[in-house]
Amino acid sequence: MKKFMMDFEKPVVELETKLEKLKRLPTKEKSGIAKEILLLEKQIDKIHESIYSNLSASEKLQIARHPNRPRTFDYVDFIFTDFIELHGDRVCGDDLALVGGPAFLEGERVMILGHQKGKDTKENVSRNFGMPHPEGYRKALRLMELAEKFNLPLICFIDTPGAYPGIEAEEHGQAAAIAQNLMKMSTLSIPIIILNIGEGGSGGALALGVGDRIFMLENSYYSVITPEGCASILWHDETRASEAAEALKLTADDLLRLEIIDGIIDEPLGGAHRDFELVGGTLKKVLEDNIKELKGVSIDKLLDDRYKRLRKIGAYAEK
Repeated sequence: MKKFMMDFEKPVVELETKLEKLKRLPTKEKSGIAKEILLLEKQIDKIHESIYSNLSASEKLQIARHPNRPRTFDYVDFIFTDFIELHGDRVCGDDLALVGGPAFLEGERVMILGHQKGKDTKENVSRNFGMPHPEGYRKALRLMELAEKFNLPLICFIDTPGAYPGIEAEEHGQAAAIAQNLMKMSTLSIPIIILNIGEGGSGGALALGVGDRIFMLENSYYSVITPEGCASILWHDETRASEAAEALKLTADDLLRLEIIDGIIDEPLGGAHRDFELVGGTLKKVLEDNIKELKGVSIDKLLDDRYKRLRKIGAYAEK
């Protein structure tokens, strides 16, 4: 199978492919080129460090969209046990782009919500490329209320280019569905932890993004609009998306500096898909620690702190 390669990865992927071919040689042939294999491995490590330690915003965007990047269900299967997916908004239908249900996190019952992209073209089409319709957000609202009723901490996985922008979605009340989620999450009397694992596009991401703790994977992004959409509106030219990505301050580093998020979760060089178990283990630890901490906070203080967090976003001072 041909390896997916981003433009800036070309030098290292070509060497990795060569290394794989050498390693597949019979043992007898391999013994004569052992030194070459060792040198190649060291060269690859150096190039890895050089490329992935100095990524631009647009390059991080490409990693966030990598087709092999772990999805919500990958983390759910790895981190939680006894997950039961719940379906439907009890009004219109079920949206496969937004999934959720109760599960256990090391004996602690929690409620999970998340955007779900596909792993191939067929699944991506069925899940609308992770772009929910209004019924997806209404399903999320139903599960939020269920979590509050049974006092379950809420964990949200964000990974969407945005809410579906089609006419049908607008006819079914897209804006109102997102607004209702924002209002409900701001007042839920349970701990809420947000994990941005890939794309965090516009109101589609924000509809699951109001919480007490917000974390981003190192190569994820969070933005009011996709860079392509921004470039299209500002300059009528989508080819300037990389310029827009820099201006939007959408990377985890930018958002931590602006105090929008609480922390950055490191990824292996090249992205989470290169060592999923390492990233999954780190996420699990982050969730356990923060749920334990938040459960020790009174509901009044929890809600007051959440309100202050929301009010602080977008604040600025003129010099």
